[in-house]
Amino acid sequence: MSDLLTVKDQMDREVAISYPPKRIVSLVPSQTEFLLDIGAPTVGRTKFCIHPKEKVKEIEIVGGTKKFRFEKIKELNPDLIIGNKEENYKEGIDKLAKDFPVWMSDIYTLEDSFSMMQQLGKICGLEESAEQIISSCKQSLEKVKGKFNGRVIYLIWKNPWMAAGKNTFIDHLLTFLGYENLILDERYPELTTEEIANLEPDHILLSSEPFPFKERELELANNNWPKAKCQLVDGELYSWYGSRLRNWG
Repeated sequence: MSDLLTVKDQMDREVAISYPPKRIVSLVPSQTEFLLDIGAPTVGRTKFCIHPKEKVKEIEIVGGTKKFRFEKIKELNPDLIIGNKEENYKEGIDKLAKDFPVWMSDIYTLEDSFSMMQQLGKICGLEESAEQIISSCKQSLEKVKGKFNGRVIYLIWKNPWMAAGKNTFIDHLLTFLGYENLILDERYPELTTEEIANLEPDHILLSSEPFPFKERELELANNNWPKAKCQLVDGELYSWYGSRLRNWG
């Protein structure tokens, strides 16, 4: 028999949860990976939840992060849904919250991510597993803290170019690594090729997500900005704020 646990999520919303939850739907790729890594009973995921590869194969897909299949979610009858303020859309979350407990994360810093993992571990009754992963993440990150340097632009999209600016988890991580992020606007501003050149970056990082930058785009970047060191980077390392942070070490 389950108990009722009332908690506050990272958006300061009160959520009443059946403790421990037995049927979780996760709407955020990095949090899905973490939930599966700690052994939480996850029955639904988005099509973008691709890790851990072997485990997600067995889990039902309930749409994307911005477009939910509400009927599929209702069929799964979750006793907890996990979302994120930035990655999911408010209208969809509000609709789900009318029928199910929805716990939302809101993450801008590494401390926010550790807090999310700690809270989800507690909610699921898997505190020890969560703490082990948090400890491993911190150890890995400590190995790369301040190891990079130079003025950087982190591109996430093409046509138009879009970059990670202030008030984002990516910006926080870039600073933690030792970079100086040249994008001072908040969130993900659009930039022209000329504007990027005028900022005179030392490094231009082309992320593998959400736009899948490949060698073709790298060649274009080298032609556009020959003075910068342009390189393809694993977007999961820079923007997934769950147990994938262990991979920095």
